[in-house]
Amino acid sequence: MHNPAIPSDDQRARLPGAREMVFMMAMVMALNALAIDSMLPALPAIGDALGVTVANDRQYVISTYLLGIGVGSLFYGPLSDRFGRKGVLVPALFAYVAFSIGCGLANSFPLLLALRFGHGMISAALGVIVVAVIRDLFSGDAMAKRLSMIFLVFMIVPAIAPTMGAGVTALANWRAIFIVLAVMGVVMLLWLRRLPETLDPADVRPLDARTMIAGWATVTRHRRAAGYMFASAMMQAALYGYLNSSEQIIAEVFGAQSWFPLVFACVAAGIAIANFSNAAIVERFGARRVSQSATFAFMATSIVQIAVALSGAETLWMFTALMMVNVGLIGFIGSNFGSIAMEDFGHMAGVASSYQSFAKTLLAAAIGALIGQQYDGSTLPLAYAFLISGGVGLALVFWAERGKLFTRPGTAPKSPY
Repeated sequence: MHNPAIPSDDQRARLPGAREMVFMMAMVMALNALAIDSMLPALPAIGDALGVTVANDRQYVISTYLLGIGVGSLFYGPLSDRFGRKGVLVPALFAYVAFSIGCGLANSFPLLLALRFGHGMISAALGVIVVAVIRDLFSGDAMAKRLSMIFLVFMIVPAIAPTMGAGVTALANWRAIFIVLAVMGVVMLLWLRRLPETLDPADVRPLDARTMIAGWATVTRHRRAAGYMFASAMMQAALYGYLNSSEQIIAEVFGAQSWFPLVFACVAAGIAIANFSNAAIVERFGARRVSQSATFAFMATSIVQIAVALSGAETLWMFTALMMVNVGLIGFIGSNFGSIAMEDFGHMAGVASSYQSFAKTLLAAAIGALIGQQYDGSTLPLAYAFLISGGVGLALVFWAERGKLFTRPGTAPKSPY
């Protein structure tokens, strides 16, 4: 860990401690989860209010936001490498509040989707800059541990967001959910007054097209970074496919719409448990051993999901238990894949984090939307998608590591490209 600027004693007293920093960064990331997951129980109401006649089209409220995050992620790393992490994060949060209000006032479905895409583009700054801040301060397995701690706190929000969305919709209407998002954005703006600037002045990079393209090319040519980046995208795509179709599966396949918040919370708890466990073991066993083992387990669980779906005897609680396990395994994979992909880019963390988030999220959002659109009144399309995503992800990791899986912590060589 390094300190990019030596603060005075008075300034040091006002800086957040390690725990507050983790919680603060988790809540910044959680604004994205809130903007996604709180929408899920409100999708039928949104569709009815804005004249959506095809049920699967309601999924675009989620997928357009995710696509916006993918596109927007490309820009915030270079901006934060030039103007600082906080210098970009604060204006992005102001825009987050404005787009939240705009979405709540939308009077047509196309306008809502356009605003959701813009909202996602702005919100991309939140995830990119959190990763860059943590990379400014930590590297390797230590970075993976802190990211897991952030994801652990962050996962509280997906667990409660659908309940919040359902409650707000019942008490007021779906438009009020966006007012809640705006209020949360204002709260974070006030809290971020305590955030120090973590960018080392020595790592400030000029903001020009040639520098940015050179940075993107460096990441793309780096075999290990590219392999883990796209492997992470495949795992993320499976998760997005679940997000897109989860409300319809619970309501239509199992006829349990009122149970949706509880089911979603149970599945989110799987990721929370995984991130808690990952934070405890990753520095001992290494990000590679943990994430690669989890990928094999993910594929095995996907095969069980397929078998159960084909049996014709699948129940809501069987589905929930298997999803809790498999989505939980993504918790062992995501932060570790991400930290491995960022290992060699401490000198350009903003550009690397931005580009990797752009590539991962755009690909994951597109594939996740495709997975969601395959919903046919059963859980089989989702189960098949999980198995395929795991298989492709494992193949990419195998390529990235040149066939050497499960290497011990600290033994992976620096990759020349």
